[in-house]
Amino acid sequence: MGREVGKKSVKSRIVSAAWQLFYEKGYNGTTVDDIIELSDTSKGSFYYYFNTKDELLDTLSLILDEYYEELDSKMDSEMNSFFKLLYLNYEMHTMIEEKISMDLLASLYSTQLVAERQSHLLDQNRNYYKLITRIVEEGQKRGQIRDDIAVSDVTRYYAMCERALVSDWCLNKGSYSLGEYSKECMPYMMEHFKA
Repeated sequence: MGREVGKKSVKSRIVSAAWQLFYEKGYNGTTVDDIIELSDTSKGSFYYYFNTKDELLDTLSLILDEYYEELDSKMDSEMNSFFKLLYLNYEMHTMIEEKISMDLLASLYSTQLVAERQSHLLDQNRNYYKLITRIVEEGQKRGQIRDDIAVSDVTRYYAMCERALVSDWCLNKGSYSLGEYSKECMPYMMEHFKA
């Protein structure tokens, strides 16, 4: 989420710029004009995709999925599938720690608990779920992940462990490194699924 514009779509540029500013200036300190300026777009483009700044809070899953795609393209395809899951967990949690405002994250988690509609973070059509599912299937074929447990169960458990680590980090007000703590805990949490 650097300051380069690149070949991203307009919506993607707006979303990236917004989350970067939320981290740097805080949500309340960020204006729609700031987002337009950093994303190098126009007011018309902004309001084509979003009615208000608040609507950007629903785009966290887009930021996360974009980063998962980046990690997927960088990952060694020959790496043991079980270790791919641990790699993704560590890299993602390190990015969250460094780029996503913890206060905003905590607030989003709490509002998801009382929201009437389903959380975007739980949407099974997200690239995140497709990627984890693909790695688990690959791991079962390669004999690296237990194949006596349904792929969907392994994926659901993995996602739950990730959410638990992030929620706990938020509850502890970020008093430790999310990436390092995840690197320590996730192998124990996933051990049951290792072939």
